[in-house]
Amino acid sequence: MADATIAQARLALRWLIIGEWRAHPVRLALTAVAIAIGVALGFAVHLVNGSALGAFDEALKTVNGTADLRVRATSPLGFDEALYPRVATATGVADASPVLVLPARAGKVRLRLIGLDVIRAAQVTPSLIGFPARGLDSAADTAFADDALFLSATAMRTLKVKAGDKVNLVAGGEVVTFRVAGGLPGIAEGQVIGVIDIAAAQWRFGRLGKLDRIDIKLAKGASDAGLRAILPEDAVIDTDSSAGTRSDALSRAYRVNLEMLALVALLTGGFLVFSAQSLSVARRLRAFALVRTLGLPRSGIVATVALEGLAIGLIGALLGLLLGYALAWGAVASLGGDLGAGYFSGGNVRLGFSPGGATGFFGLGVLTAVLGSVVPARLAAQAAPAVALRNAGDVVDPRAPVNWALAAGLIVAGGAMATLPAIGGLPLFGFGSMALILAGGIAGMPWLARALLAPLARQPGRWVPMDLAIRHLHGAPGQAATALCGIVASTALMIAMAVMVTSFRGAVDAWLGEVLSADLYLRVDGAGGFDRAAQGRLAATPGVARIAFSRQIPLTLAPDRPPVWLIARPVLADDPTLVLIEKAGRLPNRAIPVWISEPAARLYGWRVGQTISLPIGGRFVVAGMWRDYARQQGAVVIRDHDYDRLTGDTSRGEAAITLAPGANGERVGKALIARAPDALRGAVELAAPGTLRRFALTLFDRSFAVTYLLEAVAILVGLAGVAATMSAQTIARAREFGMLRHIGVSRWQIVAMLASEGALLGLVGAAAGIALGGVLAQVLVHVINPQSFNWTMDTLVPWPTIVAIAVALVVAAAGTGVLAGRQALGSDAVRMVREDW
Repeated sequence: MADATIAQARLALRWLIIGEWRAHPVRLALTAVAIAIGVALGFAVHLVNGSALGAFDEALKTVNGTADLRVRATSPLGFDEALYPRVATATGVADASPVLVLPARAGKVRLRLIGLDVIRAAQVTPSLIGFPARGLDSAADTAFADDALFLSATAMRTLKVKAGDKVNLVAGGEVVTFRVAGGLPGIAEGQVIGVIDIAAAQWRFGRLGKLDRIDIKLAKGASDAGLRAILPEDAVIDTDSSAGTRSDALSRAYRVNLEMLALVALLTGGFLVFSAQSLSVARRLRAFALVRTLGLPRSGIVATVALEGLAIGLIGALLGLLLGYALAWGAVASLGGDLGAGYFSGGNVRLGFSPGGATGFFGLGVLTAVLGSVVPARLAAQAAPAVALRNAGDVVDPRAPVNWALAAGLIVAGGAMATLPAIGGLPLFGFGSMALILAGGIAGMPWLARALLAPLARQPGRWVPMDLAIRHLHGAPGQAATALCGIVASTALMIAMAVMVTSFRGAVDAWLGEVLSADLYLRVDGAGGFDRAAQGRLAATPGVARIAFSRQIPLTLAPDRPPVWLIARPVLADDPTLVLIEKAGRLPNRAIPVWISEPAARLYGWRVGQTISLPIGGRFVVAGMWRDYARQQGAVVIRDHDYDRLTGDTSRGEAAITLAPGANGERVGKALIARAPDALRGAVELAAPGTLRRFALTLFDRSFAVTYLLEAVAILVGLAGVAATMSAQTIARAREFGMLRHIGVSRWQIVAMLASEGALLGLVGAAAGIALGGVLAQVLVHVINPQSFNWTMDTLVPWPTIVAIAVALVVAAAGTGVLAGRQALGSDAVRMVREDW
């Protein structure tokens, strides 16, 4: 008999679920779409990031060839070629191939020019060997000819040349004519690369006695221990592993932050599922209580609602994967593999499919939907059947105080977690802190709703609809919190991101105003720099009062880290273009001062006054730390005369020009370009500080375009959640409206009451979201941003944006209440209360 009763209960429960799905298909579809959007955004960002890294790694392997490892120069200045015989005869080295690598230009086209010893490269990196075209000289003569140039297929198409054509290449400030002798079949598609004989490269481009790397093939079972013992200060051992780690580290923080932001939409979708399922459970509370009285255990209720969530998650996650792949394809086509951030050059990113990523995001989508369903089901299952049969709303006494301890505990724990350091350069504890604070804010919504509405509830007004609205929300804070959880989450994250982006942009804008203090800026776009003679001609240009030349070179301090930028420039006393954060006192006699950027100090643990070493010879004392928002991998400024003495390199690639009083900037600019060497004239760029500032801010906005999109989607999902929740709550309160109609409340007063409820919900949600977002913004600005990008900034609040969001929430919620009320009042008052007879 008992088994039959339980079977009947299960049958009733099954029909109850089917009836719910049939009665509210739009609600189910909306929650599935919310999960789909979250999965799609996360999966799309994951695919684009993975494809971009894959393309970048492929490019590295193409340029590096198939060597086991490489001895690489720590800077573009190279190292002495006398190191080559020592490396070639070192213990464990089977073969070694010397290489020269030059950034070059052919007209407006940039290419990487590689100088090789063909005989040695054939043993170590055969993929870099060029194949002579048919009809030309013999293979041996062509390979060693001093004017022979081998081009990759992409380079030939880009330059619009074929075998036998002549090409003028500019590199190292020299222009040299080469003859296209053949192709490079071993170079991957998309790489613009040229290969010439290494002797010709050294001779023709002023690099005699210098090498940039030595490609090495190790003997079987040998290690690199013998090499490490003989390396000078200006060379490091580079492997495929360290090269991959180095390239990954450059953009890792940006990629991880972007994926975390993409999951915001999924988190918001989870809250929407929770909201919708909470209302669904509340609406069926008496029905669930009935099947409980027939013998179904509490776990049966939980399992049933979890099954509903599983169905929603499966549908949403599958749809999200399909949509995510389409979004990724569109993003690569429109923004490139770096999503506009500028980390990867070139447009040869091919979108791939990640089975592991698809599985992970599919599982996240399903798990989010199931968790969003299980929580309200467990709360409903805990209610006694006798109480639930008499109560279709909050199953607690409206006069009972609302617990706030859990919310406070979560927020305090999140604040404590924010003080923990980064792990592997990633702000994992920072993200965990945001999750705990957000969870605490959501958990505290019932208490906050009652606290904000209590003063209004104690002072009834003269307008009946508003009084009814206040009484209902104050008496059922759980329903108010359920309606608001999705929108509070999305609003808080939206506000946090808006504050962070505004703070970041404001800091960059102010910094640019300080560092761009000259009237004109001149630079050579690759392919070399100005020698002493050219610098003298430029300085003598009429209308130029002062010209400050500078040189920037990447400097490798660790093989597995991106290089820091060494900037050689004149440094004046109290130089305004060095935005110093901290300054050292008196320096030791004969100390060579350098000024480190804030990211360099964070990455390498340097401090002002400390003595450090750089791989250009000599010991240096940190004279100050300066703010730099342009180079997150770090930068070091050295006085130009110290740089010249230590390196022997007197060329310069940039210049800041101060005009004489009354001089015309446009005429002076044309005169400067006219005085540039013929070899560099096509590569010289001139810009005013205003132009550079606009370009930098445009690049900033482009980098954050995807962030804006992700947050806009999250807020739209949250608004949709409010609309769905308000509609469901209104329909579920049909008997309440019928009772109010019986006691004399008119239709328009009920509609006004619902509009008031919506406006109050929007106001409470806006207040909670803004307050919670302000707390989360501090974690973003002062924890996650410094740990991710190694720079700090002050908090700037975008008040117009915050006010606009608050107004939009209030208007959207009030409008939803009106529309839902008109739908709910479609029946007459007698029919609306018939179930109470």
